[in-house]
Amino acid sequence: MSDMTLVDIEVGLRQQRGALDLQDIVESAAQFLEDASALEIIRWAAATFGDRLCLTSSMSDALLIDLVSRVKPGVDVLFIDTGYHFAETIGTRDAVRQVYDVNVIDVKPSRTVAEQERDLGPRLFGRNPDLCCYLRKVEPLNRALEPYLAWVSGIRRDEAATRAGVKVVEWDAKRQMVKINPIARWTQDDVDNYMADNGVLINPLHYDNYPSIGCAPCTRQVAPGEDPRSGRWAGMAKTECGLHL
Repeated sequence: MSDMTLVDIEVGLRQQRGALDLQDIVESAAQFLEDASALEIIRWAAATFGDRLCLTSSMSDALLIDLVSRVKPGVDVLFIDTGYHFAETIGTRDAVRQVYDVNVIDVKPSRTVAEQERDLGPRLFGRNPDLCCYLRKVEPLNRALEPYLAWVSGIRRDEAATRAGVKVVEWDAKRQMVKINPIARWTQDDVDNYMADNGVLINPLHYDNYPSIGCAPCTRQVAPGEDPRSGRWAGMAKTECGLHL
């Protein structure tokens, strides 16, 4: 996709914004940006939404942070501090604050871990993981996203069957906002090559057989040959925390 075509899209959407709602913008952008590069998609998002754009990061790595900060320095990065993270994940967050030109915002649940255990009993993550994820991830993110019109996510189509149909730009009906997935078409090789070529910060747990990193109680190491996400909620009928459903 040429830069000129991207500019045409941006100008057209700006002219139409008064008449079109966000869903109309999504429909047009999803079609025109499907074959665009990740940086082109991010440039469109930054030009369209300005300071009403943010991104989310689990601090598994800083790939998305690296990409977006190249286009929009100082962008807000929402990090959901569940209270159950590995020390390495918190360390990666702290390193991101030092290395990248971004504004990391810690998003916290309404209850501390101790308060949740007092009110709902211990080890809710083992008894009712869906509720635990909702209370410690989904609800806090919903609240944190309220000031924005659009958010950038790092999900990819090849990660799981539940993500195979994601578009590079889509309507987040649950939150009534635009969701941008600039690396939706990337493969694991694309990810690995970009991080190696650009010296992207990575959570050290990746080097200890944790290819997918979530909360410590619900994440285990993955053996060679296993699905990369098999270490998440192992032994449970659960594959997603709910943020992207």
